[in-house]
Amino acid sequence: MHSIETIDSLLIDELAATETYSQVLKKLREAVSLGDSELLLPIFEAHKAAISSLQTLILELGGTPVKDSGVRGSWTSLIQGGANAFGRQAALKVLQEGEKSGLGDYEKALLDQKLGSNIRSLILLKLIPAQHAHISTLEKMMNSLAA
Repeated sequence: MHSIETIDSLLIDELAATETYSQVLKKLREAVSLGDSELLLPIFEAHKAAISSLQTLILELGGTPVKDSGVRGSWTSLIQGGANAFGRQAALKVLQEGEKSGLGDYEKALLDQKLGSNIRSLILLKLIPAQHAHISTLEKMMNSLAA
């Protein structure tokens, strides 16, 4: 796979993540669960920053970044919408599974031998650690709901 295609795939994941977090944050604000939204907002912002970084790398390689998450985002939004209907625990679990999937995608991307050092550094030093932090935050949130 050409490195632009690999980065584009990661960008689509990040676009889907921001759409999903936006949906959950809106739902939490409607339910006046501002404590939860305050914990999720930094994750949402981290995904937006990842989008910007990935778009920049694609442009530097002479590519054109995708503009939306397409079918992947629609499917994710559908799943998240269903989880939101079942409550906070289900919504957080779906978010966490999405983060785990994103982590796997970043790890898989590192197997692309054509991937340049800039994107490898971004993935290893910023994006993978962020995914781990997001997973941990969501785990703590779910544990606090279960207690």
